[in-house]
Amino acid sequence: MAQAPATTSREYYQLRRYELRNGPQTALVQDYFAHALIPALNRMGIDRVGTFKIDIGPETPTYYALIPSTSAETLLTLDMRLPDDAEFSKAAAAFWAAPASATAFQRSEVSMMGAFNGFPKLIAPKPTKRIFQLRTYESPSYAAHAKKVAMFEGGEIAIFQKSGLTPVFFGHNLAGTRLPSLTYMITFPDLPTLSANWSAFGSSPEWKELSHRPGNTDADIVNNITNLYLSPLASSQI
Repeated sequence: MAQAPATTSREYYQLRRYELRNGPQTALVQDYFAHALIPALNRMGIDRVGTFKIDIGPETPTYYALIPSTSAETLLTLDMRLPDDAEFSKAAAAFWAAPASATAFQRSEVSMMGAFNGFPKLIAPKPTKRIFQLRTYESPSYAAHAKKVAMFEGGEIAIFQKSGLTPVFFGHNLAGTRLPSLTYMITFPDLPTLSANWSAFGSSPEWKELSHRPGNTDADIVNNITNLYLSPLASSQI
């Protein structure tokens, strides 16, 4: 299967969420990621596929798959195209056709994102010990959402990087729940570094100046933040 031709240098991201129960489901989903989904995506020309589990957050165990592509159509049609791959169908059989008496997951959700102009491609960190934060900012209006995106692109991302908050991706949520919103992922080697670098960001003079400009406060443009702590599964390419 060939990946659809790219129409833009900006990437799109599909985030798949699987809510599980402790027991056979966790091993089944990990096997599906490692031996069916990721190899099939790689054969399609899609790389840097991330797979994660929630360490801190609601509804555990929950696993995620993050799939980047330069083609939104490729991501939107994945579930129609994957069964055309004979190797995928064989490797995915236990997950793909799990019976109602022994389901592969409790429920699943899929969201679609478009990368920010100011951060158009996912950057995979070095494959060392690492943790991730997956953060979603909901806005009270589409104008407020656009303002928050402009704030990131107009200086906040640079302050992140200066403070040691290492970005993986930034995306507009195009389809899913809790719109309008944006989602981004950042990475750290460990929790103490995460805490120290967020403190550095919060005390940054540049951040204080940017966040106190008229119209830039959270009260103006953000009405809810979801913050999840993730660790990569063995199959993750991120």
